[in-house]
Amino acid sequence: MQTERKNAIRRTVIDTASRLFYKQGYANTGINQIIEESGVVKSSVYTAFRTKEDILMAYLETAGAATDQALQAAADQHDAPREKVLAIFDYLIGLVQEKEYYGCNFLNIISEIPAEAERVIKQIQKQKNGVRQLFVSILEPIEKQELADEMYILFEGALIANKVHRQVWPVETAKKMAGRFL
Repeated sequence: MQTERKNAIRRTVIDTASRLFYKQGYANTGINQIIEESGVVKSSVYTAFRTKEDILMAYLETAGAATDQALQAAADQHDAPREKVLAIFDYLIGLVQEKEYYGCNFLNIISEIPAEAERVIKQIQKQKNGVRQLFVSILEPIEKQELADEMYILFEGALIANKVHRQVWPVETAKKMAGRFL
C-alpha cells in the first residue's frame, strides 16, 4: 500500500511538472508552482524527488518513452521501409498541428539548460539516439541504414524550423526530401 501511494505521488508530480515544463519551460517553472498545482504536500514531493532536476529527469524519461512509442507505432502501420520513414514524418505533421503543441520536449529543454547539466544532456541524447536508431532499424532491411543520419537530421531540422516559423511547411518539406532520398 505504501509503494502504491509513493507511486501515485510520483505520478502526480511528474504529470504536473510535465505539463508545466512543456508549456512554460523548465526555467520558468518553479518547484513551488509544481507543489501547488500538483496538490502534493512539499515533504512528499521532496521524499519522491530530491531536486527539481530529478523531476526534470523523470519528465524526460516519461516523454522519451511516449515519443519512442508514438514514432514506432507510426512506422509499424506500414511494411515497406520507405513508407515507414514517411509515416514518421506524417506523424510529425499531425503533431505540430495540434493545438497544444509547443515544440519538441527535448529541444525545448536542451535550449534552456546550462552546458554543465550533463545528466540532463545525456538523457536527451539517449532519446535522440533512439530516434536515430529507429531510422537505422527501418532502413537495415533494404541495406540503406547509412541514410539513417540523413533522416534524423531532416527530422530534427523540421522540428526546429517548425518551432521558428510556427507553420507545418518545414515538416512537409522534410518529408518530401526524405522521400527523394529513399
